[in-house]
Amino acid sequence: MADCSEAVLTAEHAALEMYQFAALMLGSEAEALNLVESTVAGVDVDPCANPAAAEGLVRDRVLQGALEILHRQDPSSFATVPEADPCTPCIEDDSAPLSGDEISDLVAGTGRGRLRSWLDRLSLAERAVFVQRAVLGQDNAATANAINRLARPAHWTAEAVGSLFRQALCSLASSLAQSTSGAPA
Repeated sequence: MADCSEAVLTAEHAALEMYQFAALMLGSEAEALNLVESTVAGVDVDPCANPAAAEGLVRDRVLQGALEILHRQDPSSFATVPEADPCTPCIEDDSAPLSGDEISDLVAGTGRGRLRSWLDRLSLAERAVFVQRAVLGQDNAATANAINRLARPAHWTAEAVGSLFRQALCSLASSLAQSTSGAPA
């Protein structure tokens, strides 16, 4: 029975993480709660039998549900891949101007409000790319594939996602630097 108790705690922790992810992705805690509750209720996997399978299934379904909601809210946001801004190449590869600890603090710690304010300024497609990459830790190809499940035409590539993610990281780092220096973000 101890193993099952640990599995249930793991599943509850995973649900909390998915709620945090969905809230950042959707920009609405109420929508995120509804999505995670309905997803967890609809998953027919015993977390005691296979905790990893349950967690993976919930994660995939919450991601898919969040993307469906974003596509319904603004399908045109996903219709074209945003062009890279040639004037602001702050990084050339996927190395981050922010450390993993800094991003974790923004997602779950004291910087959450600043992150949400910054995310609210992005298009839904940009938001979807950033949250999948930075919060879920998906790579460029997995992020492009997830978006392409709903985007018509399905034209998102790993390269486009990588470019957009690098732009977002630079924008976030700049926004944070401005907010800590007292300048308007």
